[in-house]
Amino acid sequence: MGRICVIDDNEMLRESVEETLVRDDHQVTTFADPIEALKSIRSVPYDCIVTDLKMPGMDGVALLQEARAAGCDAPAIMMTAFGTVESAVAAMKLGAFDYIQKPFDADHLCMVVDRAIQHASLRSENEALKRSLTDGEAREMIGTSPEMRCLRSTIERIAPSSNTVLIQGESGTGKELLARAIHQASPRKDRPMLCLNCAALSGNLLESELFGHERGAFTGADRMRKGRFELADGGTLLLDEVSEIPINLQAKLLRVLQEREFERVGSGVTRRVDVRVIATTNRNLRDWVARKRFREDLYFRLSVLPVIVPPLRERREDIPHLVDYFLTRAASRTGRPRLRLGEGVIELLCEYDWPGNIRELENLCERASVLVIDGVLTRDILAPWLNGISRVDGLGRTLRKGHLLEDMERELIERTLRECQGHRAKTAAALGIGVRTLGLKLKQWREEAAAKRTTQLVG
Repeated sequence: MGRICVIDDNEMLRESVEETLVRDDHQVTTFADPIEALKSIRSVPYDCIVTDLKMPGMDGVALLQEARAAGCDAPAIMMTAFGTVESAVAAMKLGAFDYIQKPFDADHLCMVVDRAIQHASLRSENEALKRSLTDGEAREMIGTSPEMRCLRSTIERIAPSSNTVLIQGESGTGKELLARAIHQASPRKDRPMLCLNCAALSGNLLESELFGHERGAFTGADRMRKGRFELADGGTLLLDEVSEIPINLQAKLLRVLQEREFERVGSGVTRRVDVRVIATTNRNLRDWVARKRFREDLYFRLSVLPVIVPPLRERREDIPHLVDYFLTRAASRTGRPRLRLGEGVIELLCEYDWPGNIRELENLCERASVLVIDGVLTRDILAPWLNGISRVDGLGRTLRKGHLLEDMERELIERTLRECQGHRAKTAAALGIGVRTLGLKLKQWREEAAAKRTTQLVG
């Protein structure tokens, strides 16, 4: 779930914390020496730091101060022995997320760490939302193809309604952009629109995030918290990747969609809300229903107003408009002259099938704006960037296959992370992507690396 840095000079406690967090599906790196830990913190984008308060050489407060000075904004949790709670509270005033007092329960440790990661994720989402609300360009829907005209017509027809909307389409097609367009064209546009990535949280955290919880509802619930349905009352709630909601939580979601009422976790008080739900998914939900991974009644409740977003390969005539838009925006963001296109580049772009859709095209335009030195993007430069493409150019020359686009994207992101010393917000700003998008990519790569290690061990 997250990449955790654990620092404690007590070997037995350090190993115990590591074992507990690994069992909770975290990737853990431990250090006995806070100086060595700080070197790692400066270069590795940790999601959470768990550190002892009292250590030789550098205490937890000094370590936190140095980490913040280096641009690390990961939440920090202080482990403190009895009698030093005052120091832990002082550390929290300096920016620590929370503290736990030794000896502590394993479940409590996991709960505090999960809350810290969740809090950081929500903070990043809020920053991204603020940027999207102040950036008029981010809400534009580019294209004049029949498919885009149909989508705009669909938005006009369904926006005034309060019925649920199910937006389906491949990854990278702009489903979230479409959802925001629906909200902005609706009578709810002056009310909040909140977004929740259903794949980013475990079942228990997702339930609390959706419906809220009362104080004492579970270990670590030290205060009442409102859920997204309450916070979005009168507005819109976007459930991104709705297909990933655990089956045991789908019944509770179905009820709030049908009855407009729910209870917080740990409460018997029924609350009513007026929230329009827009759900997105890149899966075939009918197939998910057939496989017993998704409730049929929930599927029909969500798909009152279904919208299918076509892949980019089915609206190729929009590619020149999108390229012009992305290159102009990249030039404005970087302060460099707008990249010019050489002969045959648009034709090559229009021939490509774009498995990553608009997101892939946008990333390619951003990459070209940064890496092309002489200000002209040519076919010879472009061809190796396209995913496994091998074509013959106008002079009869075979264009060679190059690195996969995903590999180049990862190389660019990792290089920018290093240049920004692991600071996610700065990295996302430099790349021109949202902090949430960056976090999801890093999470995907961690999971892929973990799966590869597991396969190697099994093999």
